Amino acid sequence: MKRRDMLLGLAAGGAALAGCKPSAQSDCATAAASDKAQRIDWRMYTTWPKNFPGLGTGANRLAERITQMSGGRLTVTVYGAGERVPALEVFDAVSRGSAQMGHGGAYYWKGKAPAAPFFCSVPFGFTAQEMNAWLYYGGGMELWRELYAPFNLVPFDAGNTGTQMGGWFRKRIESVADLKNLKMRMPGMGGEVLDRLGVTTVNIPGGELFTALSNGTIDATEWVGPYNDLAFGLHKAAPYYYYPGWHEPGACLEAIVNADAWAALPDDLKSIVATACESTSHTMLAEMTARNQAALKTLVEEHGVTVLAFPDDVLAALRETSETVIREAAEADAFTGRVFASYDAFRQQVMQTTRISEHAYLNARDA
Repeated sequence: MKRRDMLLGLAAGGAALAGCKPSAQSDCATAAASDKAQRIDWRMYTTWPKNFPGLGTGANRLAERITQMSGGRLTVTVYGAGERVPALEVFDAVSRGSAQMGHGGAYYWKGKAPAAPFFCSVPFGFTAQEMNAWLYYGGGMELWRELYAPFNLVPFDAGNTGTQMGGWFRKRIESVADLKNLKMRMPGMGGEVLDRLGVTTVNIPGGELFTALSNGTIDATEWVGPYNDLAFGLHKAAPYYYYPGWHEPGACLEAIVNADAWAALPDDLKSIVATACESTSHTMLAEMTARNQAALKTLVEEHGVTVLAFPDDVLAALRETSETVIREAAEADAFTGRVFASYDAFRQQVMQTTRISEHAYLNARDA
């Protein structure tokens, strides 16, 4: 039977070549080899646990769309945090070409590029809608590309969580004094703001949060919002859930592409990657907005979580300290100064419109 199958295979191959005229058989072989050569395989490393709802599945969706839109010419395989490299080493791995693509949040790379948090979220900064406006119509994307160029990376907007929650606390926060001596997980500029108010902050991957909060390594943590926080079971380790997410009012997630891998793509595949990133950003924000509602209901009604607003004096202190931290960062680094100038000018302008549109409407609707 094996001999018969082999002979049938040889016959099929001969028939395929027979379809070409003798003079064109070499051209057929060249075309077949060329088609095979055009098929490109990429690896995507992410900062999220494999298949984690919203964030991890968003990275999966991006990979699937690139693969499908390209007809399989560009195939992207996703690896979750820790499968190939630790979560917070994705930037370096893509930079050196160990993977062609990554998915995460720019504020994780603050130590490498001080201006990076502006391209994810900064305290009391843009909402998701405002962030998109700055990136695509306010010069933000051009600055982002310039910032990452020395690292051999090309960044793309590839997700947004919307406005997040303020975090999980093992004790009530009733005044600024209650923040002192807390140990809390918070990355980016938000962490620096809390440091100024007496909190000891750490930046640890999402997959380690529940354990750290449960065993008392930290007293509080922020992650994302009800949908993602429920998936991690954070309500089992801390009973108080605070809002608003002053530190991440519209967190933009990124896809980063190795610049050499990007340059090697033909123009049509470049367009497919860019379009898939924009599409994934839109879909992720829609999913987060939809899923958070049901998750919050579950947290409150089934798990007895206490949802609380930060006291006014705490928010005032956070806002004042945030402005100081952001301006000091802009003064300490020339490129961060350029980014802040663009960001702040756009913020001052868009706030005027937001105040008499979305903000005014929501106040009227919810009165």
